[in-house]
Amino acid sequence: MSLSSRTKNFAPVFMPVAVLLLAMLSLQGGASLAKSLFSTVGSTGITALRLGLGTLILCTIFKPWRLHFTREQRVPLLIYGLALGAMNFMFYLSIRTLPLGVAVALEFTGPLTLALLGSRRLLDFVWVVLAVMGLWFLLPFGATMTAIDPFGAALAIGAGVCWAFYILAGQRAGAEHGPATVAMGSLIASIIFVPLGLTFAESGIWHWNILPIALLVALLSSVIPYSLEMMVLTRLPARIFGTLMSLEPAMAALSGMLFLGETLSGKQCLALLAIIIASAGSTLTMKPKKSQLSEVEINNKAEK
Repeated sequence: MSLSSRTKNFAPVFMPVAVLLLAMLSLQGGASLAKSLFSTVGSTGITALRLGLGTLILCTIFKPWRLHFTREQRVPLLIYGLALGAMNFMFYLSIRTLPLGVAVALEFTGPLTLALLGSRRLLDFVWVVLAVMGLWFLLPFGATMTAIDPFGAALAIGAGVCWAFYILAGQRAGAEHGPATVAMGSLIASIIFVPLGLTFAESGIWHWNILPIALLVALLSSVIPYSLEMMVLTRLPARIFGTLMSLEPAMAALSGMLFLGETLSGKQCLALLAIIIASAGSTLTMKPKKSQLSEVEINNKAEK
């Protein structure tokens, strides 16, 4: 094969990969910016601002009031919206006391567990063991109880459980409307979690000068990565997409180090690596009939 032919084959793959990496950097950069505002508006306050502003932008783009949901889709849609709001709420509460990379890794176990449920092959259990090993070194067991906040870890895992419900309910609720379902789900989440977040927010949330920064958080954490991911979904196989998304805990750790000055111990880095390998391995070795789960998971990942 000539050099020009190789270049032509490489370009269509390289560009979507680069765009996806940019989406992950945007998402975790937004999370770092949000965490830097905790002292001013509180974790619940920034959750309310991000969710509320993100919902306004998504509704402007997708106009969810034009959508028609059947009776069978309404309950999944409600669960989807509640899971979306709870996932964001608990995740931001968790990163009050956890490094960003650790929180994302713990949250990532939700969709990873969902992807591995029903596995019967020996290779699938290898990924389970790796994931459990990663959790063992991240969670505060035994004499290392002071290494990581137990309540923060529980919140991150809770966010992962909500992420799993978010995937399952989103698959049913969004079967006909696709990405526009996110706007309706975000609207449902906002009705409950925006008032809740404002109730427990710090007083700084009511200052007008916080609004531009909060808008930037909403753009970086929701609108930009979501739009970029939708572009990539049409250009990369779901299996490759899912494998690349497994890098997100590492991206989160890098973002925390660069923007927040967070550091991880060697043991925590190994734990992150184990979870990343488990997630990537489960995606790469997934049977064809199971690959749709990964695609649904990626399609629905608009607000994490």
